Amino acid sequence: MPVSLSVIVPAIDEATAITSLLADLAAQRDVVLQVIVADGGSSDDTVAVARAAGAEVIASAPGRGIQMNTAAARARYDWLCFMHADSRLTHPGQLAAAIACLDQIGDHRVAGHFALRFVRETAGHAFFYRYLEAKSATSRRYSINGDQGLIMRARFFHELGGFDTRLPFLEDQRMAAAIAARGRWQLCPYRLATSARRFEQEGERARYLLMALIMAMYSADVPCFFERAPAVYKRQSQTARLVVTPYIDLLAALWREYGTCAALQVSWRMAGVAVSQSWQPFLALDVALQPVLGTRRYASALHDRLPTGVLHNRAAQGVLMVVGLCWVFGPLRLWCRLRNK
Repeated sequence: MPVSLSVIVPAIDEATAITSLLADLAAQRDVVLQVIVADGGSSDDTVAVARAAGAEVIASAPGRGIQMNTAAARARYDWLCFMHADSRLTHPGQLAAAIACLDQIGDHRVAGHFALRFVRETAGHAFFYRYLEAKSATSRRYSINGDQGLIMRARFFHELGGFDTRLPFLEDQRMAAAIAARGRWQLCPYRLATSARRFEQEGERARYLLMALIMAMYSADVPCFFERAPAVYKRQSQTARLVVTPYIDLLAALWREYGTCAALQVSWRMAGVAVSQSWQPFLALDVALQPVLGTRRYASALHDRLPTGVLHNRAAQGVLMVVGLCWVFGPLRLWCRLRNK
């Protein structure tokens, strides 16, 4: 008997991208779908395209978290799936397989996500994209993002209180943390294709650096950064070449305003987050050696076998704090200025 699933897609000016996703959804087998497009005020043909494809369209205030919460309130089925408009399903049985994978766990407090495959328009940066794809399959902290899809029971979603909408972004990271704290994550079969357009339009290095800075400020609890940062996450239709210098300059200004003691305390918290991500260099080594050794994660396995105290200790945190401060306000700041010119 086919399972039933409400698919929720937040969109603003996504007429071109959403056409392909809606076609993929229509081709899914062994599943009954309710497709809801939560439009945040599109000025293009997003609404018309979605309705022509048979999707339900609801109007919402802009903001991905707000849009998804609004649509979830209209969902009819027990399973919810949240997807970005530029996502592409890679198998006609992907959603049915995902629900079967989650259902067999036997606990309603489980959520699924897909590993990514980036669809690119330009060549180059092959290692960068291979690394992001490998990272998306790990289910580790800070590695699960909204573009990987999110499948969960409506009951669990409502227990968590829906998406946190205090900021117009990072709703996916807050949801990921809430799921990990009160339930568990499960990697679902098949990959989810996603557009690399934001990386390509803004610049791979610049976008990734800003993402890292955003996560550092979020993890270290520095809300004034987001209050004063100039549009840290623009709508897709507004993206252009990203200039990182204003964000580094803002960070320097905040550190001066905080004073030495408070700035060092924040830097210490940021270094603690970096220490918790010690697995990432090991994964990068695995990806670099993949053409020779294949897809087995030898370095990652070595990292996980090491005693926690070897990498996660105050000495390592102190070293990372000093190195990080020197790098951000030295070579990184210089690189940003040279890139601007």
